[in-house]
Amino acid sequence: MNIALIDYGAGNLSSVANALRHLGLDPAIVSSPDGLEKATHLVLPGVGSFGDCMAQLTERKLVAPIRRWLDEGRPYLGICLGYQILFESSEESPGVEGLGAIDGCVRRFMVPDGVKVPHMGWNSAVPAMPDAGNWSGLGREPYFYFVHSYFPVPADASVVAARTEYGGEEFAAAVERPKLLACQFHPEKSQEAGLRLIRNFFSPYA
Repeated sequence: MNIALIDYGAGNLSSVANALRHLGLDPAIVSSPDGLEKATHLVLPGVGSFGDCMAQLTERKLVAPIRRWLDEGRPYLGICLGYQILFESSEESPGVEGLGAIDGCVRRFMVPDGVKVPHMGWNSAVPAMPDAGNWSGLGREPYFYFVHSYFPVPADASVVAARTEYGGEEFAAAVERPKLLACQFHPEKSQEAGLRLIRNFFSPYA
């Protein structure tokens, strides 16, 4: 297994890399298309804005290779912005195209007065298929760590792997397709539940 951890200049690379290493995995930090040539798995974390992320990936000539990777159905783990940019667009960055791997858009929380945005801290996620696949051993309502003001809205609800509620707004906390898992929360900051989710994703390839 050769894991490519994408570096676009603004990701939370160290915490993700440390989580992978804690699980006995050895990621290679990649910032150019050449780094994907020997990769078998791609991990794209992220902090910052949708538009900045796409701009940095474009500058590094990584957009086309990542789109090709997703089109080919190769193993992909997306975290936070690495989840959001899978979609077509975001209200955060009007006019900026995402990767378009999943139909839908990213929207800003519209919450009642007194409810803080960003959504920050621990919250539960309700898996669509608890105790199966990537969610094995996590129970029916595991807790994860969130930091975000925007959330994806998939056009096809069948890809939604887990849902979370914040400020009266229910949203897709994670999506799945064969060999793809992407989540709005930060599993690398979510202690045992997050490590278990990452371990489950990679275990079929070990």
